[in-house]
Amino acid sequence: MKLARFEIKQVARLGVVVDDTVVPLDSLGVDFSDMVALIEAGPGALERIARALDAGEGDPVPLAKVRLLAPLRPRKFLGLGMNYRRHADEARALGIAFPDGQMWFNKQTSCINGPYDDVAQGVTGKLDYEVELGVVIGAAAKSVGEGEASAHIFGYLVVNDVSARDWQFQSPTITLGKSFDTHGPIGPWIVTADEIPDPAILDVRCLVNDEVRQSSNTEQFIHSIPAQIAHLSTAFTLEPGDILATGTPEGVGAALQPPRFLAPGDVVRCEIAGIGFIENRIVP
Repeated sequence: MKLARFEIKQVARLGVVVDDTVVPLDSLGVDFSDMVALIEAGPGALERIARALDAGEGDPVPLAKVRLLAPLRPRKFLGLGMNYRRHADEARALGIAFPDGQMWFNKQTSCINGPYDDVAQGVTGKLDYEVELGVVIGAAAKSVGEGEASAHIFGYLVVNDVSARDWQFQSPTITLGKSFDTHGPIGPWIVTADEIPDPAILDVRCLVNDEVRQSSNTEQFIHSIPAQIAHLSTAFTLEPGDILATGTPEGVGAALQPPRFLAPGDVVRCEIAGIGFIENRIVP
């Protein structure tokens, strides 16, 4: 199931994407205030949506007539650094030490941006892209083992972990350079976990102005998604709707020779097989 948040006639609604349409949830008799509330409602809510669709209920709207919004604003938006082997290699070449374990950072949730909305460069002179698989937490997870972790996943989406490299290392947490307003495009919708039976074999790509900059597969992960959930939940509770950005592959602009940073007018497209793509234009 593909669950979206969209705007039509200046009103934001939730819906389920079916082919080239979106069916508003309120037309299915299933209405929630936001996506986090839907996630917190548990599997029963998805079953109600599926039953209503099977019964032919709902009023589909062509996707071409709506504006897709960021599917949700999570309580926590966490990113994992250097989780692809070749990206770790290019980071080492830049003098960045490889961590002994998982290296997590925060992206402030105020950076959340729509899947096709503009990304503002802001004051940074070194704007960079990072395509990432985003994991959306379903059931709350605390001290969860790797064998139980998958049961706590609601679904997946595409993330562009836009990064201001000249701000990134101003503090050890790197949060500043990861959290500029608009620097967290996500979407285009959440694909529920049942539609992605093996997230460890997904192709990921990032294109800038139609030029492929990143191309890899999640099989290159150093730390698996279950290992990520187990590690984080040892420290604190992962809550429904939290997003884990699981790392980016090699090919980031900062590591190219010479470096190639983004500039106003550039268009960045991030794709993940089985989920879809987000595409954002850079503006001043």
